[in-house]
Amino acid sequence: MKKLEGQVVIITGGARGIGEGICKVFCNEGATVALWDVLEEGQKTAEKIAKDGGRIFYQKVDVSSQESVDKAVAKVISDYGKIDVLINNAGIIRDRSILKMSREEWDQVMHVNVDSLYITAKAVVPHMKTANYGRIISASSVNAFQGAFGQTNYSASKAAIVGFTHSLCREVGKYNITVNAVAPGFIKTEMTDSMPEDVIQAGISMIPVGRIGTPEDMGHAYLFLASKEAGFISGHTLHANGGAMPM
Repeated sequence: MKKLEGQVVIITGGARGIGEGICKVFCNEGATVALWDVLEEGQKTAEKIAKDGGRIFYQKVDVSSQESVDKAVAKVISDYGKIDVLINNAGIIRDRSILKMSREEWDQVMHVNVDSLYITAKAVVPHMKTANYGRIISASSVNAFQGAFGQTNYSASKAAIVGFTHSLCREVGKYNITVNAVAPGFIKTEMTDSMPEDVIQAGISMIPVGRIGTPEDMGHAYLFLASKEAGFISGHTLHANGGAMPM
C-alpha cells in the first residue's frame, strides 16, 4: 500500500524546485495534493503531475496573507473534509550584504519565510486537532546552522523555523500532531543551474556522497517525516545534505 494513500496534503511553494519534487513524490505515494503558490506556473506543474496519474490541484495562495490562506484552507476542507499533512516549503531569497540590504528586503524574506508559519498553522492546526492527527513539516536550510555571506535575512528566517518547530511540537503533540523540519543542503534547482560550473563542482567536492541533491531527494526526506510510521519523531530537524554537515 502506498504510504500516503487517502491523505490530503498541502504543499506550499510547490510550483518549482524542491516544492515540485515534494509534490511528485507525495502524489506517487497516493496523496491528494493541494499545490499552493503565488506563481501561475503552479497550474502547469499540477497539470503535468496529474498527467502522470497524480491527484493534485493548484491554488493560488499568498502564504504571507491570512485571508488568502484561510480561503484556500476552507476550500480544501469543503472539498475533502480534512488536512492530514502541511508542508511549509514556500520561501524567497533577497541576498545582499547587511550594509547594502534594505529594510524592504529584510521584511520581504521574514514575511514569506517566517510569518507564513504562524499564518498556515493558525489555519490548519484546528482541523488537525479535530481529526486527532497531523504532520507539519517546514523547510529550514543548512544555512540556518552555518550562515552564508549576503544571507543574514535568509539564514535568520531559516533558523527561526527550527525554533518554531521545537515549540509548536510541544503544543500540539497531545493531538497526535508531529512538527518537524528539513534542512536541505546543496540541491539542483533553477537557482543552482544558473551558477558557474566551477562553483557547482566546488560545492559537490564538499559533499561526501559525491553529488548534488535533487528535489526528489528532498521529497523522500519529507515523505519519511509525513508518514504514519514517523509518529514518534517530533521537534526534529532532518539534515538532508549528503553528509556535508553544517559548521
